Amino acid sequence: MLVVMADQLAHLRRLLRARDAMDRDFAHPLDVASLASIACISESNFIRSFKAAFGETPHRYLQRRRIERAMFLLRTTDASVTDICMRCGFSSLGTFSRTFSDIIGESPSAFRARGATSERSLRLPPGPSGTEKESDPLPEAGPVGALPSAAFVPTCFVRTWTRPADTVTVHNAAPKPSSFGEAAPAPNPVR
Repeated sequence: MLVVMADQLAHLRRLLRARDAMDRDFAHPLDVASLASIACISESNFIRSFKAAFGETPHRYLQRRRIERAMFLLRTTDASVTDICMRCGFSSLGTFSRTFSDIIGESPSAFRARGATSERSLRLPPGPSGTEKESDPLPEAGPVGALPSAAFVPTCFVRTWTRPADTVTVHNAAPKPSSFGEAAPAPNPVR
């Protein structure tokens, strides 16, 4: 029993090494063979084990990491969408835009425009007298998504709020499951 648990922990550590490589080198070309070799297991076992451990395939995890980085760059820089596409490890603007739209529910340009508009609609926190200044918008100097120093939000919350979801919500429509790159799950039999 103890030997089995030790083997499982060692196996999970190898999978974590591969996932850490994806987190670190997401902008580089990564394939299943190289990731499986990092984990020291066969390719098919790597895909199966990775999905069992982390809830998504290695390809989907890598795409999500790339899109998360693209979202950050779209919010915080003035770089072109093409430049951001290349910085995040995509070799084609079309693939980047399609993947971004499939995960986020809107194009990269629309995401950037919506972020800039929503920042202008935010209000300053209460002033020293305790009254709220509703007519004063946030200063334009900060990057999109920047918060005033009085409104600190822990990084873990920001990452959770900005992480792409498993469902895509299109404006004024019901959420639909994201199916980018994978087959739909089989329906559960009714008993």
